[in-house]
Amino acid sequence: MKGQSFDAIVIGSGITGGWAAKELTEKGLETLVLEAGPLISAADYVEHVPVWEVKFRGMRDRKAELENQPIQRHIGDEWNAKFFVNDRENPYTTPPDQPYLFLRGRHLGGRSVMWGRQSYRWSDLDFEANLKEGIGVDWPIRYKDIEPWYDYVEDFIGVTGQAEGLPQLPDGKFLPPMEMNCAELVMKDAIAKKFPDRRLTIGRTAILTQAHRGRAACHYCGPCARGCITRSYFSSLNSTLPAAEATGKLTLRPYSVVHSLIFDPKTRRISGVRIIDGQSKQPIEFTARIVFLCASTLESARILLNSATPEFSNGLANSSGELGHNLMDHIMGGGATGIIPGHEDRVQIGNRPNGIYVPRFRNIKEKSPGFLRGYGFQGGGSREDWGRGSEMPGFGADFKHTLRQPGPWRFRFAGFGECLSNRDNRLEIDKGKVDAWGIPTLRISHKWRANELALLKDMQVTAAEMLEAAGAKDIVLSSTPSAPGEGIHEMGSARMGRDPKTSVLNAYNQTHDIKNLFVTDGSCMASSACQNPSLTYMALTARACDYAVGQMKRGEL
Repeated sequence: MKGQSFDAIVIGSGITGGWAAKELTEKGLETLVLEAGPLISAADYVEHVPVWEVKFRGMRDRKAELENQPIQRHIGDEWNAKFFVNDRENPYTTPPDQPYLFLRGRHLGGRSVMWGRQSYRWSDLDFEANLKEGIGVDWPIRYKDIEPWYDYVEDFIGVTGQAEGLPQLPDGKFLPPMEMNCAELVMKDAIAKKFPDRRLTIGRTAILTQAHRGRAACHYCGPCARGCITRSYFSSLNSTLPAAEATGKLTLRPYSVVHSLIFDPKTRRISGVRIIDGQSKQPIEFTARIVFLCASTLESARILLNSATPEFSNGLANSSGELGHNLMDHIMGGGATGIIPGHEDRVQIGNRPNGIYVPRFRNIKEKSPGFLRGYGFQGGGSREDWGRGSEMPGFGADFKHTLRQPGPWRFRFAGFGECLSNRDNRLEIDKGKVDAWGIPTLRISHKWRANELALLKDMQVTAAEMLEAAGAKDIVLSSTPSAPGEGIHEMGSARMGRDPKTSVLNAYNQTHDIKNLFVTDGSCMASSACQNPSLTYMALTARACDYAVGQMKRGEL
């Protein structure tokens, strides 16, 4: 069935899809946004529902999860389980020895509804590393190319943080920082005294500390991943999609599962998008002058692979053969925890939706033995609550009374390490398996290699020595690596590059092979750095939209 025609089609309504919708509509383009799942609104947010009002008292519906969400149950809670997909409807496969956690949401706003909101800029240390070390391909951009777009995005979404003047972590346009608690200040001072190459700062997060662009300041209720009725944290649902809707040029279509893109070999352009209606399961085709693919790293690659043509037999826009390769995530699981003595007269008030950050300090000026690149730490200090009773001896009224009081201050360092680009970390179409809409699914092959595991080991050592420097007791190391995908920072699979022979996208996220096709989600990344990547995705998307509309006005698209 033929659908309408538009100036632009955006596939996906998450962090990058929302930005593409905002930028394209504000520049005058009639834009269709295709979302695979249902609409959601503030009525779906459950952040203020107490534990005694949910069916399983916060313990989750384990039987239903084993049946319908055996993968997604590894994240979230009973409140927000509905924001994660049904795994039976959305299957994928992996080699037996390479487990991969594909954690995803299919609904309006995508994972921007439940993301961690940590927002960090990359530096030229990150953009130049591939070239200097001969790994993967050179990024076709440098910090100066994206710096004004970081400014632009931060000004719109609102990022709270503390300027630190570090070359490896450029400062941004910050709202006032959130305050650190007493345990974190103790740690900050100890690190500054003992480790001059390290810095502990408050996390940089896309949550408002003051009213900003019609959105209210955060009131520290805590469970952001369940929604935010005050719109205090950035999501496409709260910010970019309403901005796009205000232009009058947005058409939003839910339950639109993209099957493939339609390539016209005569014009060498994408002529349209073929979807399967998520409810009727009927095929529909929409046409447009340009297409922005923002479906997420794995889904965007899947769409391109499923759009193969006689000319592009191994996937659309894949003359390089790199589509589906070079998959990356951040390795987690390395770090340490310990008790910070004292300060028993201090308690926490509210639930600050943020932690501390220790920016990368390895391989900055001096080369670290045993591994390339580096890692950063997230975490923070907090007083133990009544849950500590599960590991304490005791019985009766006195025991219960003890647990009414907060326990000691505990500090936790959790590392996020860079994953090097490797062509053998890849995804491909599993032609023998289809999803609930009859679309061939993915087979994902990804494993940690020697460099990632060396980073993980070093995380334990440096976390423990920082805790020791602060006088921490009962230090416990964390040493179990996360599964690939568990960091939910999947990147790569349609990387940017200077050479069409070794990359899928150019410096403006435009496919080398098809000029009216842009890919701006995590699939575009040529390396992973160690910072949370979403801010970079947003900046790249805004930049690509500006370039695309400029090309259209010049008659080049």
